Amino acid sequence: MKNILKQVTNIIHHDVLIIGSGAAGNSLALMLPNNLSIGIISKSDIHEGSTYYAQGGISAVFNDLDSIDNHIEDTLETGCGLCRKDVVRDIAKKSRNLIKWLQERGVEFSHTQTKSGNKSLDLGMEGGHSYPRIVHADDKTGKVIQESLIDNLSNTANINAYTHRVAIDLIIDANNTCVGCYIYNDQADKIEIHVANFLVLASGGANKAYLYTSNPDTSSGDGIAMAYRAGCNITNMEFMQFHPTCMYNQDAKFFLISEAMRGEGAKLLLPNGEQFMHKYDDRGVLAPRDIVARAIDNEMKKNGHEFVLLDISHMEKDFIIKRFPSIYNKCLEYGIDITKNKIPVVPATHYTCGGVEINKKGQTNIKNLYAIGEVAHSGLHGANRMASNSLLECLYFADVVSKDISLNSKNLKKIDINKIDQNKYMQHDELEKVLIKHCWKEIRTLMWNYVGIVRNNHRLSYADQRIKIMKKEIDAFFYTYKINKDIVELKNLVCVAELIIKSAISRKESRGLHYNIDYPETLSEPKDTILSKNQSSSLNISSL
Repeated sequence: MKNILKQVTNIIHHDVLIIGSGAAGNSLALMLPNNLSIGIISKSDIHEGSTYYAQGGISAVFNDLDSIDNHIEDTLETGCGLCRKDVVRDIAKKSRNLIKWLQERGVEFSHTQTKSGNKSLDLGMEGGHSYPRIVHADDKTGKVIQESLIDNLSNTANINAYTHRVAIDLIIDANNTCVGCYIYNDQADKIEIHVANFLVLASGGANKAYLYTSNPDTSSGDGIAMAYRAGCNITNMEFMQFHPTCMYNQDAKFFLISEAMRGEGAKLLLPNGEQFMHKYDDRGVLAPRDIVARAIDNEMKKNGHEFVLLDISHMEKDFIIKRFPSIYNKCLEYGIDITKNKIPVVPATHYTCGGVEINKKGQTNIKNLYAIGEVAHSGLHGANRMASNSLLECLYFADVVSKDISLNSKNLKKIDINKIDQNKYMQHDELEKVLIKHCWKEIRTLMWNYVGIVRNNHRLSYADQRIKIMKKEIDAFFYTYKINKDIVELKNLVCVAELIIKSAISRKESRGLHYNIDYPETLSEPKDTILSKNQSSSLNISSL
């Protein structure tokens, strides 16, 4: 007979619990009133996550030739009819103030010298933008922001970070109110119950559902999967963004080559040196990411190439090293001097445009549960995210949610822990790691081969049948064996893979990041794909 023991170790109380320690979660913690007790859950070290690896920057209007209306127009065009105009407008209007908030927290952005001798923010150019408006810190913007935010957190007494912990499931009471979360402590090998009056999902995207991605291992879709199981609406998961240019080198784990490099004049070439982007879009290498990624994918498949080339070697050496120091040094590690050599690149999954459905206050359809950043679907990105709008979205909704929680936290009630199931997870025998590793690879390979940049009905149907079988197998693992980080992530990964497939099958057109050769046309009426736990449906965005 198996030895069965309680795996729950202790109950931890918070006023606000934030799942995720990237730009969204850390900014929110700093924006909340300091009279609230705040807990931040981080899957690894607190710096780890997509924010830390973000190279490009944050889009904001500082150029006198530019305007808020231009920023709005570019975002709407890139989003292919599925952006929510009021959300886009509100975020664009707030962009300058959010940059200033970061500067007040100690973030040092790159500057340039004006003709009059004054310093001004150096504004980069990226795909989809009609004017230079990318505020950046060289080519390591995310790292600079993350380190600055963490420095601020360390000096704030009411905020506690809980590292090396993975969220298992949300705790929802009989009134459809979120009251906490079951958390696995990876270092102590114990399950904790974290109760909170307000819970905010800031856990990032689901890009590890694909075999090749620019994202770190933390991006396994935990927040989206937990929210779906709890009863939240999940919107537009078919729109998975493939970054067009990741270094093609197995040892580099698909290191991202920033879009800013193309903004500064880098060319995309076939292995024979021929340029090709002009055949796909008049904007050439600065077309939106969906267009560039599909163009690269098509050229690779048509000509049998394993990669294409990105070339900035025609620019001055000193400029390249100063503008792209991180990329320069990383490429050197793999024998590529970008001042002399071309970089082999391929598309890889990079950003989840869909996610947990939220309103303009960051609220989900479950009371006291919010979602911000990449885990959420706010309506900013539509069918395709415009470059450098993601960090901006993180900051904007951190600000919005901090204000809403502050307003609703006047009379906090103590949560009755006696109504929480403290015996939900029991300790059984451990599942062999080889089974987890096999399932993980099979899911990611299936998604890459059958639900990739270009899709068709046959491949989607096969993926749907296979993922349903795998989901049953993995659910059986979860409720039979001892809980650990790997099995939690695997359960979430297969859940988000199923959501992506269901959403892709539901969309009977090609739009933005979703391209189905069996439905090549774009329908005249744009609709969101909304999935709920018990049913799936499509709603016209004008009704939202």
